[in-house]
Amino acid sequence: MLGKLYMVGAGPGSPDLISLRGWRILQRADVVLYDALVDETLLVDCPANTIKVYVGKRGGKPSVPQLSINQLIVEYAQQYPIVVRLKGGDPFVFGRATEEIDAALQHGIAVELIPGISSALAVPALQGIPLTDRQYSTSFWVLTGTTAEGNFSSDLHLAAQSNATIIVLMGMNKLAAICQVFAQMGKETLPVAIIQNGTLPTEKIVVGTVSNIVQLATDQQMASPAIIVLGDVVQLRHQMQTIQNSVIEPLP
Repeated sequence: MLGKLYMVGAGPGSPDLISLRGWRILQRADVVLYDALVDETLLVDCPANTIKVYVGKRGGKPSVPQLSINQLIVEYAQQYPIVVRLKGGDPFVFGRATEEIDAALQHGIAVELIPGISSALAVPALQGIPLTDRQYSTSFWVLTGTTAEGNFSSDLHLAAQSNATIIVLMGMNKLAAICQVFAQMGKETLPVAIIQNGTLPTEKIVVGTVSNIVQLATDQQMASPAIIVLGDVVQLRHQMQTIQNSVIEPLP
């Protein structure tokens, strides 16, 4: 009898931001295939005999090919009842989940999706940056900074013409080119925030504008993994942080 694939989103980074359902399935997992941005402390609650396989992908570093990951999913599901594919953020937000699900379904393997909190939503929020605000922005775009061809999303040119908040994932290597697009639209003074290692103890942020963020990011040695937020809502950060710090106490 074939096993079942559970496609689980681990959330934006901090291990306590995984969903309760995701955490419960990890406690029953026979196999866990996990990504580079998954906090390995999540694996502590797996059964002692759980097979844990690292299949991470990081730009510019040795990575497991996607076809190999697909093959591992099929092979393990043909041997074990519960196979968990643990992905950072949400599996359906630039997580290649559809490719892996298709591979499983083609071999008759049942699949269940357990969503995760995307870093595109959670990381700005925890820095006091709302993605929407009736005064500043009534919509937002989430774009990739690295497509299959190695470029940023072509939709960025359309997004830059709008008043929406723009969130770019995996875009640090294209930061200068991204800012150039906005500068060409006359948005040199548009606020920009870059948040590295969001939700983790090593999190850091740099805030500037389209005209100076590249230099600021260089000065602060900002690097991946990081998200880029462009939009007038960035200027609300200090106001929101003041409110948050005054009413929210840390968990014991």
